[in-house]
Amino acid sequence: MGRLATIVGARGFVGARLQARLAADGWDIHAPKKGDPDLLTRDLGVVFYCAGLTADYDRRPFDTVEAHATLVSRIIEADRFDGLVYLSSTRLYDGLPKAQVAEHEPLVFDPMDPRRVYDLSKALGENLTLTRAAGRGRVARLANVYDWEAGAPGFLSEWLIRARTERNIVLDSSPAVGRDYIHLDDVVAALIAIAQTETPAIFNVASGELVTNAEIAEVFEAAGWRVSFTGQATPAAPPNASIARLTALGVRPASVKDVVAGYLKGLA
Repeated sequence: MGRLATIVGARGFVGARLQARLAADGWDIHAPKKGDPDLLTRDLGVVFYCAGLTADYDRRPFDTVEAHATLVSRIIEADRFDGLVYLSSTRLYDGLPKAQVAEHEPLVFDPMDPRRVYDLSKALGENLTLTRAAGRGRVARLANVYDWEAGAPGFLSEWLIRARTERNIVLDSSPAVGRDYIHLDDVVAALIAIAQTETPAIFNVASGELVTNAEIAEVFEAAGWRVSFTGQATPAAPPNASIARLTALGVRPASVKDVVAGYLKGLA
């Protein structure tokens, strides 16, 4: 029998790929459905807490708090796990007026902003994981995760999926928008590595590089696609998250431009 993993949110974008990788590596997988009454009474092994709301968090604030903080609080209180990896987000750095940020930075939130329910609930989940799990909790702050499987969420994922059937792509965004992108497979490798660390800590799961839409469009155009944008906004770049802790674990995420170039080559 292999090592036991419980994936909360196993049907989601990250959770489904994580489950496939762990199963291939010989882990025994428990993938409870939402509302599973046995979740708090059975042995869970290593918990990968992948549950959460992204696009609709502002429309569903109470569900957001339940997914990001309440359920993980119950799991920690039940104390039936060997380890816990809590998935959070590098968007928690957005309130910091700095170009470069690392995991030790104190975070800044405006509690009067209703859209901060995402950040505040994730921060509470992080706090519970790191301070109430008896040293068994780890936090993974994910950047913008992308892939090209059917239904993959996010701006870049949708762009890549469209490239299968469109050679002239018009995007509802601005070429100046920059983000840190990390491929889904690199995220999964990072989560498994984080689960095996001995010290409670926060890890930025990112590429460590901000890349603009214009730079990615250049990769598309070099491969034979045409890309245009409907917007011309020039927003301030988000803080760039350090990945020194992640690379110290032996995880070195691929450059988004290299991954996209390889993907497009396969479509040509």
